[in-house]
Amino acid sequence: MKRILTKFVPFLLLLPLLSHAQIPGLAPEKNWDLNGYVKYMATSTIPNSGDAIFDNIVHQRFNFEYRFNDQLRVNLSMRNRLLFGDSAEYSNYSDFISYDPGYVDLSKNWIDKKGMIGNTQFDRAYLNWNKDDWQFRAGRFRINWGMTTVWNPNDIFNSYSIYDFDYEERPGTDAIMVSKKLGFASSIDLVFNPSADSELDSYAARYLFNIQGWDMQVLLGKSQLDYVVGAGFAGDVYGAGLRGELSWFEPTQRRYDNQDLVASSVSSLEMDYRFNGTQNWVIQGSLMYISEPQDADNAMAYLNLPLSARTLSFTHWTWYSSLGVDLSPLSRLTFMNSYYYDGSFFVGVNQTYSLADDWQLIGVVQYFDGASDSVFGENPSTLLYAQIKWSF
Repeated sequence: MKRILTKFVPFLLLLPLLSHAQIPGLAPEKNWDLNGYVKYMATSTIPNSGDAIFDNIVHQRFNFEYRFNDQLRVNLSMRNRLLFGDSAEYSNYSDFISYDPGYVDLSKNWIDKKGMIGNTQFDRAYLNWNKDDWQFRAGRFRINWGMTTVWNPNDIFNSYSIYDFDYEERPGTDAIMVSKKLGFASSIDLVFNPSADSELDSYAARYLFNIQGWDMQVLLGKSQLDYVVGAGFAGDVYGAGLRGELSWFEPTQRRYDNQDLVASSVSSLEMDYRFNGTQNWVIQGSLMYISEPQDADNAMAYLNLPLSARTLSFTHWTWYSSLGVDLSPLSRLTFMNSYYYDGSFFVGVNQTYSLADDWQLIGVVQYFDGASDSVFGENPSTLLYAQIKWSF
């Protein structure tokens, strides 16, 4: 980290001197913004056999931005969580909550006792500079290269689980990024993501362009222990959205940490259609294929495992579908399900209700089951969530 700071800190200190003065009348009223939310969620995990688990989470977030001028700004986002209940009784649960995969550990437990854990983490902390068609960003931020919305084989820096609805911001990545706009819907991005283990350093280049209304991209680089080549597209066919991604992962070495490494391809294809009308019906379907899926010992291990773009599923084929409808201008209901090639399946219902301008109520039901010898079928369970959120 010292090596990186030595190279870039002098350059960053010069940025304010290189920027032009604010244009009179167009400068913001203030040079900073602060917003966030506070939410409480009650969770109940009910296995088909065994005792139920009840948990509580109080989650508070700050998003802060300071603008030095119209070209240079700094962004900081911090989330504070207080977790108490049955899960916090487990001895290794505090390590799971405080885990920070970044180059710099920005997570700290400030309460760690049986039945209660308090944690603070910075998941955004970066400096951003724009001038004409150039952009430079350094620190911890989200790099979203996905063109699909369910599974993202091209999103090699920020993979996430489709079942985690409570972390809408998604994790950030410690990285340096340089971008150049090349024209309408066209740009090139260069990213370097260091790791404490230099063998796990990641870097990549992406070229984004548009052809006759279709957004397309190609990328090339290294993702931890794999060289990666990828491509993606997004467009419209007779009013339906059509998107797809494909990535090929080629190991940089044959073995690592006493495990054999093999090449793998990951591809996803999805389509959605929005019906005209006041109820805003939306139907979506997605299909993913992985030539060499990861092994999953059990459902709990898979659902809590940090994912990468090559480990988005534990079977060769995975299907997903959803149907959403507005019950009223203030309430939306979404049905969703996924099916895995080993016989595992998931069924979920999500309802959001706007209590007021800054208040929202969310209720979620998730059910995991499957064939007796499948990953989800070995321990079927129902998860219930109730959340209230106030934004400021």
